[in-house]
Amino acid sequence: MEGDHGRPVSGERPVAWPLEALLEPVRRYWGYESLRPLQEAAIRAGLSRRDSLVVLPTGGGKSLCYQVPAELAGGTDVVVSPLISLMKDQVDALRACGYPAAALHSGVAPAEAARTLREMTAGRLRLIFVAPERLLTERFLEMAARLPVRAFAIDEAHCISQWGHDFRPEYRQLASLKRRFPEASIHAYTATATERVRADITEQLQLRDPAVLVGVFDRPNLIYRVVPRIDAHHQVSEVVRRHQGEAVIVYCLSRRETEEMAAHLAASGFQAEPYHAGLEPERRHRTQEAFSEEKLDVVCATVAFGMGIDRSDVRCVVHATMPKSIEGYQQETGRAGRDGLEAECVLFYSGADFLRWEALMQRSADEAEVAPEVRAAAVELLERMRRYCGTPLCRHRMLSEYFGQEYPAESCNACDVCLGEAEGVEDATVAAQKILSCIARTGERFGVTHIVDVLAGAQTEAVRRWRHEQQSTYALLRDTPRKLLTSMIYQLVDANLVDRTPGD
Repeated sequence: MEGDHGRPVSGERPVAWPLEALLEPVRRYWGYESLRPLQEAAIRAGLSRRDSLVVLPTGGGKSLCYQVPAELAGGTDVVVSPLISLMKDQVDALRACGYPAAALHSGVAPAEAARTLREMTAGRLRLIFVAPERLLTERFLEMAARLPVRAFAIDEAHCISQWGHDFRPEYRQLASLKRRFPEASIHAYTATATERVRADITEQLQLRDPAVLVGVFDRPNLIYRVVPRIDAHHQVSEVVRRHQGEAVIVYCLSRRETEEMAAHLAASGFQAEPYHAGLEPERRHRTQEAFSEEKLDVVCATVAFGMGIDRSDVRCVVHATMPKSIEGYQQETGRAGRDGLEAECVLFYSGADFLRWEALMQRSADEAEVAPEVRAAAVELLERMRRYCGTPLCRHRMLSEYFGQEYPAESCNACDVCLGEAEGVEDATVAAQKILSCIARTGERFGVTHIVDVLAGAQTEAVRRWRHEQQSTYALLRDTPRKLLTSMIYQLVDANLVDRTPGD
């Protein structure tokens, strides 16, 4: 069973390592004088070779939980990571402070890979980072058995669960590690996992009597705001202006949108660069380095940006579009305010976001032949995110309760709802559906202006004639600003749910 609010599970096996011994490598490599909550318990689980499941929110210090045991035990442990960029960031940071680590992935030159294998077999490395696909090759497994590897750390462990927000089928194959290495311990790490996902991780990895350590999900220093999106470029610019000269991450849905947003912000006088997988690796590296080294203020990015980024003074995280899951939202907003100081998280939301994500998921599922239950799980996560955006309840409370933790305060005084700022973001998905219905019933031959007139109940001759021809009442959106209706229609166009008519 899990401890309440981040307390370790009772009945942990005693470990002979005194706290001072645990702190020695922490001081030597990273210069810290103490451990964060749950780190000591996680490190002791690693040293005692007891399986563990560690859920620490972004910035909670998960990496130390497998770095310290490997150094103290003196062997070579394997870290499974899903992204090359994440592996590179972590290895570069470890090498910079003198920690013996390396990675094997498709981006490593043959000569460097050969050198890494020599160092690994000679026992000179403490950690070797690999993707699940490489780990499970017969060659690597045989080499790991010869070392022998004493522990496997599964980073981003939520990827193994079809109920997680980033399910990856290749992670399912990691279940074979217990059969292949019965003496090795397995440690699963993630920043975001509901009780359902935690149970699935434990089952899929076949963890034996694991130490289950779950941190507190609430981040009291973050101010959450959900705002109806009308003009994304203008609205994002206003938020960034509030944080002039400070570190800001703006998350966009597509590569095109990141570049357009970055260009708009740059034209408005901000230091801003795009970041997405379609850019040249060298440009991505320059942008990431500049942001990490505080030479760049604003990055407009797809969701991959931020993995492995160790910048504590991000003062604002903006979502220009609704994320596809609360887990993803929690992870991305968690990159703000890691220094414990106040930071702002603003999400611009439209009902078209849900429909757009749903269409993207359907196309992706069709192309990849995704199992129906996996797609259904993804849509369920999307629906929970929509509810978060459209429900006028304390944001801190909703996030805490989503992850299975009670929120003790009546008011957080740190979100748009509790601060009395909420603009009444209704169930905008219903509004988007009404827009689609209106477009269909008008014959799909009119431009945006006429559709907005119809929905707003404008008393024009064309609208009166159309309503008379319909000879029926029609659900209107009179309380929705015309500018917001127009914005939503164009978002439906971008989502390929509506064709642009001539002249629009």
